[in-house]
Amino acid sequence: MLPDTDDLPELLLDLAVPHEDINALVAGWRGAIADPGTRTLLTHCVEELFREPREVGRTPDLAGPFAAAPAEAADVFPVYVFLAALPRTLAGHRARGIPAETSRRTLADLGRHMAVYRGRHGRTGVGSRRWLVRHFRGELYQLGRIQFERARLGDRDARVTAAAGPDAAPKTPCLNLHVPDCHGPLTPSAVDRSLALARAFFPRHFPEERPRAVLCHSWLLDRQLRQYLPADSHIVRFQERFRVARDEGAPADAEPVRFVFGDPDLPVDRLPRRTSVERAVGDHLRAGRHWYIGHGWFPFHAE
Repeated sequence: MLPDTDDLPELLLDLAVPHEDINALVAGWRGAIADPGTRTLLTHCVEELFREPREVGRTPDLAGPFAAAPAEAADVFPVYVFLAALPRTLAGHRARGIPAETSRRTLADLGRHMAVYRGRHGRTGVGSRRWLVRHFRGELYQLGRIQFERARLGDRDARVTAAAGPDAAPKTPCLNLHVPDCHGPLTPSAVDRSLALARAFFPRHFPEERPRAVLCHSWLLDRQLRQYLPADSHIVRFQERFRVARDEGAPADAEPVRFVFGDPDLPVDRLPRRTSVERAVGDHLRAGRHWYIGHGWFPFHAE
């Protein structure tokens, strides 16, 4: 059942949607559910979002259905899909006994991505659409500073973790760790708190999965950052938690630019130098060097 138009403003506020986007979204929602073709597409997208098999690590790609939306609604149609999916998402959380506060903080990532989209494009909309599907399918949870995604070990990561001790064959449950921006500093104490929350949360709410390892695939794990940052910096101390899983050969210069400056297309010669991280990212690129995605892991249970 689709949310009622009168309920939409409160739902959007619960999802941390920027206030300046709410009136436009409510007006567009009214038109979307009144149009038979758009309403049918909306229902189809929700069914695709939840379609079986709901095996973790197999997030469906809704790019095709999203692209079928009317051109005038292209920026906001994915938001409507997530709103239409919300009742089923919350029902799934309740069935698992997940606290309402955890649901609220997890799904508020929609509003964060909408704020980023407005800052970059100056209009209502949302990027990272496939990424947000994970939240609404119940695959990803915000626990303190960190997001944890239910996943399965791939062949390469399973070989590395098994060689180091944990009983980990391919497709063994694991957690992918993600560090969202706009959530304050990545302090060691904040990371410790998030890991403690995760070690209580997943055995309680997903007892059948029993993850063996926590993995992170991020530019934050590029060891070149140590050439620019002090040993006691938050990023370097974050890196020290991980064992190297594998090296990545392809440059990923846009990733640190996206997360540090908010726009991956900013010209390198105009990147600000206000903080140590900004100076590190920009100076490295201006020197003709590249950034890479680092891959690390550590056991889920504290050693």
